[in-house]
Amino acid sequence: MFGKVRLISLLCVFSIIVSILIFSTFNPNSQSNFRKELVRNQHNQISITQEPSSSQFKDADEVFPEQRNGVHDSVILPDFEILVMVSPHHNQYSSLDFDDSIYCVFQSNSTSPAKFTGVLPSSRNKFFKCSIPNNLRDLKSIHPPILSTSPEDYYLSSDESLKEKVFSWNSSMCYDSFSTEEDVILFVKGANKNHLAINRSPSELKCLFSNGVNTVITSVTSSSQEVFRCLHPSETEIHGLGDEKIRVALQLNDSVVPSVAYYRPLARNLIHPEKKQLCASTMVHNVSKFLREWVIYHSRLGIDKFVFYDNGSEDGLQDVVNKLRGDYNIDIEVIFWPWPKTQEAGFSHSAIRSRESCTWMMYTDVDEFVFSPKWVNSLEPSSGMLKSLLPINISTLPSQKMGQVMIFCYEFGPSDQKVHPVEGVTQGYTCRSRKLNRHKSIVLLDAIDTSLFNVIHHFELKDGYQSKKVISRDAVVNHYKYQAWSEFQAKFKRRVSAYVADWTDPVNPMSKDRTPGLGFEPVEPKDWGERFCEVQDMGLKMLAQKWFGLVSSEGHIMVWQDA
Repeated sequence: MFGKVRLISLLCVFSIIVSILIFSTFNPNSQSNFRKELVRNQHNQISITQEPSSSQFKDADEVFPEQRNGVHDSVILPDFEILVMVSPHHNQYSSLDFDDSIYCVFQSNSTSPAKFTGVLPSSRNKFFKCSIPNNLRDLKSIHPPILSTSPEDYYLSSDESLKEKVFSWNSSMCYDSFSTEEDVILFVKGANKNHLAINRSPSELKCLFSNGVNTVITSVTSSSQEVFRCLHPSETEIHGLGDEKIRVALQLNDSVVPSVAYYRPLARNLIHPEKKQLCASTMVHNVSKFLREWVIYHSRLGIDKFVFYDNGSEDGLQDVVNKLRGDYNIDIEVIFWPWPKTQEAGFSHSAIRSRESCTWMMYTDVDEFVFSPKWVNSLEPSSGMLKSLLPINISTLPSQKMGQVMIFCYEFGPSDQKVHPVEGVTQGYTCRSRKLNRHKSIVLLDAIDTSLFNVIHHFELKDGYQSKKVISRDAVVNHYKYQAWSEFQAKFKRRVSAYVADWTDPVNPMSKDRTPGLGFEPVEPKDWGERFCEVQDMGLKMLAQKWFGLVSSEGHIMVWQDA
């Protein structure tokens, strides 16, 4: 009996000793082992592995304490790029600056430089863009990277058991929001079938507002293109969600569209500046070399304010804008808008956001210049020239309320130019096609339909408003569309419209947005310089020389060359 008890006691002692040895072997504080921390948020997971045996290696809790509860939202873009969004609630927010040497640290410790690209107005998130390292591009999934100024201090696991991945721009997602006094506008990619002009019924949809713990559901009142209008949560419901960041998403029946959009209630008692009569809004991407000419020209003709939606420019846009402001006292606002191929959504955002600061808004691109043959005898431009195209007064009679002015375009060809003309596009491109093409618009912002629907720079209007088409002897838009081959390549590699395929995509070969006679390969046709040339049109060239030409020691130059 005692022998059995003694044997059992010895076995128990042996088990305890073995357990202690096993525990010490896998003790996370042991210098011979790694410490693994799993970091999660609502949509993303990442495995951070640290080696605390060396004093130069830092603990993730020490450097990124908030990453215990959430990683940065990240979105994979085309061309193997990734956007990393740093919340103002994150401890890294104030420490990361665009002057720092910052890196994206990916799984398997692959790294690439992180470029600061801007701050999104709706969420105040700081955005950084990184290239996905070559060794990760063939993987089925990319895990959310972390941002670090010391990438050598971290090791990220490549554990494929992690189910939650980064967001992909190729999939449906809620990407931005804007609050008005009446409602919340949610911008969602993929919920409606834009290319088929099929919009879901608002009755199929709900808006979800969540702090990660509690969720408030409100109704959707409008669904059009990538724009969805939702009711605000009540003040009581907002109070219940607390002070944490509130993510807003779209629910389609029983499924929820992934979201990087956040809700900010409209501030009360806002003081709006005096309304400008005529503003201009456009989306820009690496067009700084064209900007001075376009802004100086149209500002002298009557544009009171310019609103640029910066679609990821990397060519010194802000420097050009600052110089235009300082040298010419021009009112320019730059809105950071990083989302690819969302021109229509950007215009919708512009129309609703600028409603309190602008009465009329001109929607043209920076290679499009409004010109009237009636101006050729004027010795100098005047601020009333563009405004003369607007209705003198907006009638109160429903059948006569004018809400939009449409101006047809002439499309100019390369005109034998080999490179960008330093004097400007109005001086270098003088040969165009004969027929008038699609129109661009100047729209009364209060007349735009609540759906904010727009296509090719013009909007659907509320009932009771109508559009006016301007005849060509009163005004046209000179569209310098087909430029020197090097410029054409850069422009058409990346189309901004959600409806227009990039020119190398072999789809819609008969589309009017396709370049006539050009295939899908980036190969310059032998006769490119002579194409789209049916009429020599020197009208705007000569007028711009009269208005904006200067005589210098180097000869005749244009005012926008004096940078």
